[in-house]
Amino acid sequence: MIQRTFVTVLSLAATSAAGDFRLNAPLDCDLSQTCYIQQTVDHDPGPGATDFTCGTLSYDGHKGTDFALPSLAMLAAGVNVLASAPGTVRGVRNNMADVLQDKAGAPDVSDRECGNGVVISHGDGWETQYCHMKKGSVTVQTGQIVSSGQPIGQVGLSGQTQFPHIHLSVRHNGAAVDPFMSDTLATCGAKSDGTLWDAPVPFSPGGIIQAGFSDAVPDYDAIKAGTASILSMPVDTPALVVWGFAFGSRKGDTMTLMINGPQGEIFRDIQVLERTQAQLFRAGGKRTPEGGWPAGDYTGAIAFMRDGKTLDVQTTKVTLN
Repeated sequence: MIQRTFVTVLSLAATSAAGDFRLNAPLDCDLSQTCYIQQTVDHDPGPGATDFTCGTLSYDGHKGTDFALPSLAMLAAGVNVLASAPGTVRGVRNNMADVLQDKAGAPDVSDRECGNGVVISHGDGWETQYCHMKKGSVTVQTGQIVSSGQPIGQVGLSGQTQFPHIHLSVRHNGAAVDPFMSDTLATCGAKSDGTLWDAPVPFSPGGIIQAGFSDAVPDYDAIKAGTASILSMPVDTPALVVWGFAFGSRKGDTMTLMINGPQGEIFRDIQVLERTQAQLFRAGGKRTPEGGWPAGDYTGAIAFMRDGKTLDVQTTKVTLN
């Protein structure tokens, strides 16, 4: 279960500088439960990076919004990319391989960082671009008219990407625009009447992507792949370990890991996060006592906190038999 804290960004259609131009989220998933926003447009004009809330969910020079999937398993199952607004397809690429750029032997994608993608023109100088789509998945052609919410392909790993996501760029007369605050990129945190979202889009300044149980501290690659969680283990399993995969940490944040069994709480650990990270995981637990654990259901909980406030809580369960 996810209990993430979201920043509410309202659509103020009557006063927006964008006129009648409105956007919908570009992924066919639930942004409050399954997928999430990993990074947004950079509002810092200098060498630093600041998101529209004056937070850290961006990086220097980032000109789009990254809508991310929690695992490679969800990517493999297939998640549709949707046109965010009606318009005419202006360009398509569909033949680049899906390869994570943090892997050895990844191809050079210079000048093709977007990977497979689609550019849609919406009139009055507005256009959107959708990057990192799956090879061969693009279903539209240049010159085709599309409607808002129409599937145009699937999320992939093409281009300059290190996690499964779709990068949505919004431009007006060629200049980058942040759909959360379309008035200006020179400031952050101010009350804005320029959001482009047609309906509120859930945005959290940090949260838990996944949580699960394992019989040892899991490999990070297995967590990102979505294969680390074990749903059932024997009572003499080597250890009982709960883990949480998170995004958007800042120095000084905490993650509390807890395990409760049939006889009550058996583990609790508060870990202080030492640096700002786009993604991270923490794990903790106990070795199995002599004679094994009592049979039954065990519940794990991961609480992600900042400045004494809870950003997210996620629970998970394993059965020992």
